[in-house]
Amino acid sequence: MPTPKSPPSVATFLQDLQLLDDERYGVVMAVRDDLMAHFKPCTEVLKYGGILFSSGAQFCGIFVYKAHVTVEFGHGAAIQDPWGHLEGSGKLRRHIKLETVADIRTKRLHDYLVLALAAAQAV
Repeated sequence: MPTPKSPPSVATFLQDLQLLDDERYGVVMAVRDDLMAHFKPCTEVLKYGGILFSSGAQFCGIFVYKAHVTVEFGHGAAIQDPWGHLEGSGKLRRHIKLETVADIRTKRLHDYLVLALAAAQAV
């Protein structure tokens, strides 16, 4: 009888991404580093084709596309958007598109992460 295959891990996902698209890998790692450094405790799980992050509540996910990376906010519609970088018009979700590592700073991603966690915890 064949041994059941274990689900892919975050580490495997990141290794594969680095081999396939070094630029997107750099964006993902920079976002992930910010999350792990500033949101304690912070856990991650590979789900829905991306990495979901929780810190008391699940509050964001990173998803990789051909030309960009998105950081998705499950309760993004509840976030005030003073800087005008949130995209999407769904009932609950919003996201920010990142094409380069520099976009993380220029689009004030860290500030949005703080707001996303507060919105998720308020539910």
